[in-house]
Amino acid sequence: MKTTLKTSGSPRTAAGDLVIAVVSGDEPRVAGALADIDAALGGLVTGVIARDEVSGSKASSALIHVPDGAGMKATHLGLVGVGDGSPDHLRAAGGAAAKLAASVKARSVVLATGGLDAESVQSLIQGFGYGEYRFDRFRTGDAANTPRVGRVAVFSESAKAADVQRADRLVAAISAARDLVNTPSNHLTPTDLAARAETLGATIPGLECTVLGRAELKKLRAGALLAVAQGSAEPPRMIVMRYRPKRRARGTDVLGLVGKAVTFDTGGISIKPSGGMEEMKMDMGGGAAVIESIALVAQMGLPIEVVAVVPSTENMPSGTAIKPGDVVTAMNGKTIEIINTDAEGRLILADALTYAVRTQKAARLVDFATLTGAILVALGESFAGLFGSDSEWTERVRAAGEAVGELCWELPLHPSYQPLIESKVADLSNSSNKRLAGSIYAAQFLREFTDGVPWCHVDIAGTGMIGGAGTGFGVGLVRELVEGLAAR
Repeated sequence: MKTTLKTSGSPRTAAGDLVIAVVSGDEPRVAGALADIDAALGGLVTGVIARDEVSGSKASSALIHVPDGAGMKATHLGLVGVGDGSPDHLRAAGGAAAKLAASVKARSVVLATGGLDAESVQSLIQGFGYGEYRFDRFRTGDAANTPRVGRVAVFSESAKAADVQRADRLVAAISAARDLVNTPSNHLTPTDLAARAETLGATIPGLECTVLGRAELKKLRAGALLAVAQGSAEPPRMIVMRYRPKRRARGTDVLGLVGKAVTFDTGGISIKPSGGMEEMKMDMGGGAAVIESIALVAQMGLPIEVVAVVPSTENMPSGTAIKPGDVVTAMNGKTIEIINTDAEGRLILADALTYAVRTQKAARLVDFATLTGAILVALGESFAGLFGSDSEWTERVRAAGEAVGELCWELPLHPSYQPLIESKVADLSNSSNKRLAGSIYAAQFLREFTDGVPWCHVDIAGTGMIGGAGTGFGVGLVRELVEGLAAR
């Protein structure tokens, strides 16, 4: 989807299959460019509003067929309500607009944004991009040839070209992350995921990528990651991406991003139930978000140095797989008793967090992981679980997510939970036989590998994959977070 800004001319005469005009939620009225369109249509818009066919409430919509001879190039006009004008309602309006575009098989769309300010225009574009997304790589026949919107022209008096580009880039990055998450595991192995990161590193200025294989991981003594990987025929990869800006903002340090990337998770010897296991191709959603978000930061040229570490493997049952009761040694030297091989995400993240701090010198951390089913039980699909070791840093991460609609809810870390991660035979256990505070347990475990730097863990098991499809959750949060650090 290519989005361009139009600051002159009229949406009425703009080239496109569909013109979308926003309708105020308070008192729907026909004014400005919409009045020009209404006049050309002989009052059709006024009639639609008068009959409450579109109310202006959140995501309400109506579609009007443009009569021949009306002086419009578009064949259809769509009206979408922007509700209270909040970013959430504007994104919903954009999603409604995308549904209208799909209903008429539009290939080009004109967005008439009325009096929306620049930030609101960006939210509208963001919502349209989310709604327009399709994953049809493996479809054939007519399903593979469904018309897609290729061009969007945005008419706005307040937005600048940079605003439209900012929104467009976010949509593209989130779509790329969704593509990775939605790709079947036989087409996206750890090696394939690493290849995507290498391509980004080779094509985006300031971004570099290094991929560590089994031999390098053995030298690093990454025993936790290697333990999970030993059951699979697919070799593990530690993907390391670093963005070095041309100019680094004064007083800033290196931001570390860590993302879990289990490209398929059977649960290992502690095998999962078969129902729904096909969705475990998406257990690399955190890694996908981290890879695409650091690429977005580099594309935008933001003045913050960022390092991303993505441990990637499959978790498979086999004669060589780790077993409950085994003890492994993580990169930081701590020993871990394996109680449940399906608690593998925290194992690979343990080595990645250590590597990000000790080798890559990250001064503050955020990790993203589809980590626990318990977070889905606790928060559903609306909020990600947020855990942090530093209150100021945790609030920054929470606020960044809220700004782009990637909502996070903070849950506690406390010494009283420490007994849950203790082992009778090793320094730590990767799971507890007590069915208590499962998501907190996992976060408490990860904290042991952060070396005391400000750190946040974002559990996206509920928000990163919804309805059997990836969402790209985390990409927007990272952009907002890095922009905020640069502004500070």
